[in-house]
Amino acid sequence: MDELLNPDQTPRPAAAGLWSLLDQLGSEELLARQHATELDILTMGITFTVYSDGENIDRAWPFDVVPRIIPGDEWSQVERGLAQRLRAVNMFIDDLYNDQRIIADGVFPADLLEDSANFRPECVGAHPKFGVWAHISGSDLVRDDDGTFYVLEDNLRVPSGVSYVIENRAVTKRAFPELFGQNRIRPVDTYTDALNKLLMSLAPDGVENPTAVVLTPGIFNSAYFEHSFLAQRMGAELVEGGDLVVGDDDCVYMHTTEGRQRVHVIYRRIDDLFLDPEAFRPDSLLGAEGLMRAWKAGNVGIANAPGAGVADDKCVYAWMPDIIRYYLDEEPQIANVPTYRCMYEDEREYVLEHLDELVMKPANESGGYGITIGSRASEAELTKCAESILDDPRNWVAQPIINLSTVPTLIDGTMHPRHVDLRPFILTGESSYVTAGGLTRVALQEGSLIVNSSQGGGSKDTWIVDEPNHSTGWSTQETAFQTQGQSQSGGGGAA
Repeated sequence: MDELLNPDQTPRPAAAGLWSLLDQLGSEELLARQHATELDILTMGITFTVYSDGENIDRAWPFDVVPRIIPGDEWSQVERGLAQRLRAVNMFIDDLYNDQRIIADGVFPADLLEDSANFRPECVGAHPKFGVWAHISGSDLVRDDDGTFYVLEDNLRVPSGVSYVIENRAVTKRAFPELFGQNRIRPVDTYTDALNKLLMSLAPDGVENPTAVVLTPGIFNSAYFEHSFLAQRMGAELVEGGDLVVGDDDCVYMHTTEGRQRVHVIYRRIDDLFLDPEAFRPDSLLGAEGLMRAWKAGNVGIANAPGAGVADDKCVYAWMPDIIRYYLDEEPQIANVPTYRCMYEDEREYVLEHLDELVMKPANESGGYGITIGSRASEAELTKCAESILDDPRNWVAQPIINLSTVPTLIDGTMHPRHVDLRPFILTGESSYVTAGGLTRVALQEGSLIVNSSQGGGSKDTWIVDEPNHSTGWSTQETAFQTQGQSQSGGGGAA
């Protein structure tokens, strides 16, 4: 399915304005606007870091000027599904670190928790404010041939990418100023205000003017651009572990030129194990000693809370429909991709017999690493994957190969369909906030399903367009501007 075009190459309703303008501009002017956005990105210093051969390489953010468009009424349903999902996720995490009712009731297996790489015994008995552990999350969505959105996986530890959502919009506004006056495009720059409001709400009770900081591992981290971007947008201090100290009163302070200043909320962009050398890895130089003591004493709010990653596990993902039903007594409003759990013998046997029809994923990898797409793997690669599954069944899940949707993308001056996924960002506290769209990642190579920028993918601005008549049907409006080489190739569950 192409999200902008009907099979006869006419635009779908929400894309009619864009497609009409592209037709008027022609390929030469469109290419000029693409080059202008690339210059914008270089001038603004929008970068990401690739780790290669032990070196940290900063690269300009890869961007395609042709936006992705999703009708507003469709997105509203996705919003509700994501907010529902994160409410259940947080109830699940809170339960695991406290009463473990879901295990006692036989809904979630105890052995899966015992083998979890991200369960933190240090968090048992903790009660973060509002009962929320995963305050900031990014759920990866894919769209099938019939237009249905599915959640591919949840990112609950230190999800990144939201800064690019905001920057993509900024450069697209300069590329297509005509369209922002003609279309009802939902804004994305409200995110930082919503994030700041959430962080302020996590401060200890009774604090009138909380101080929040963004805790970064430092300039060599691949997401450092985002850390500094968000801190600047929120007016928060960007700090490293050495800037913080926990006093004898179990409160957190930061060093300033005027002495120590109390810190009430930490938006941490550091993995659990490096957060506090007193509680986790004693060799960590990235965090600050005593942060866990301060957090458990209720003297500082930490987002995301330590231990939230227990639900950021591709095996746990397979239980999400049951988790939603258990805690909310509701049916999931957004579907999971069907998932086979190799820890169970019958599901493992099915996977091993159908390797060439499935996408195999290690449970705790991210960034597209470790994935084997069966239909595109060699016999040697499939054999190696089967051996890995047999060596550690708990660490593997498999999903059917999905025919991912495509969006027209400018490649070498002409338009071609390319597979995309989408990462919306969800804020959860007293209430929920979902970005209007999110980070669309696009596989720039023909037929590729790997969308990660670190592996050659790019990105697009994502427009949630509210139509005046709120139509949900497909358009038959004609235009001469068409994509070349419209593909019918299948996609897969790689993110």
